[in-house]
Amino acid sequence: MTSIVPTESAKTAPKGRAPGPDAAVRHARTTPAALAPRAGLLPSLAAVYRAQLSRARVARIPLLFVATFQSVGIMVLMRGVVDGGSEARAVVAGSSVLVVAFVALNLLAQYFGQLRAGGGLDHYATLPVPPAAVVLGAAGAYASFTVPGTIVTAVAGSALFGLPMTHLWVLVAVIPLSGAALSGLGAALGLLAPRPELATLLGQLGMSAALLLGVLPAERLPGPVGWARDLLPSTYGVEALSRSFDAHPDWAVVALDLAVCAAVGVLSLAVATWAYRRAAVR
Repeated sequence: MTSIVPTESAKTAPKGRAPGPDAAVRHARTTPAALAPRAGLLPSLAAVYRAQLSRARVARIPLLFVATFQSVGIMVLMRGVVDGGSEARAVVAGSSVLVVAFVALNLLAQYFGQLRAGGGLDHYATLPVPPAAVVLGAAGAYASFTVPGTIVTAVAGSALFGLPMTHLWVLVAVIPLSGAALSGLGAALGLLAPRPELATLLGQLGMSAALLLGVLPAERLPGPVGWARDLLPSTYGVEALSRSFDAHPDWAVVALDLAVCAAVGVLSLAVATWAYRRAAVR
């Protein structure tokens, strides 16, 4: 007589046999999935830079026009007061770097202030990218917009005041180093400001400081104001560009000014990265 009672329970697997597909599914559901490896700094930086560049491409032409028109207009006004010499070199150099200050300092402060207020930092915080890549990518994208306007301003100012254009190649170093210093400052102001309105105000004040302390000749400034000028990150880029208009520039002093500008840029970007970490975890 054949028994109809199974010799093994359907719920237990035989000894020595691999678990069935149901057990494998249950194990997969209870085991957490491994996270993707964190992206490297350079690939993340390139990705953020391209994204920011593409995002602001629509506003590129108006930004360039406003920044360049403002700086050229200041030089035209100063032409009636300054005839030439060291004062003319200071006006042209300061107006050229002012284009960088308008975009890299003022607009970047506003951007990060709005990003923090609108919760945009939460999006970046979920990405597997280093905080430095976010700050450097955005700063580099905004600073890139200043290249055409700075060149146009420097050439127009040289023609307006009769300055030599032989050494304008110094702009290859002045633009990125001044842009790094001012972008770091603008990003830090935007990230540390408690409200976007305050970030806008701080960005405007920073650009006004770059205008007054950079365009006006240093010898005409009072003592305490001159000390404030030495603390402004863009001052050393202005000095380097101003010295390049000499017939025989002292390249050692120019290199020293650019080295100080680079050091200030590294410091300001480090502060901006710290401010980003601080704002992202709140």
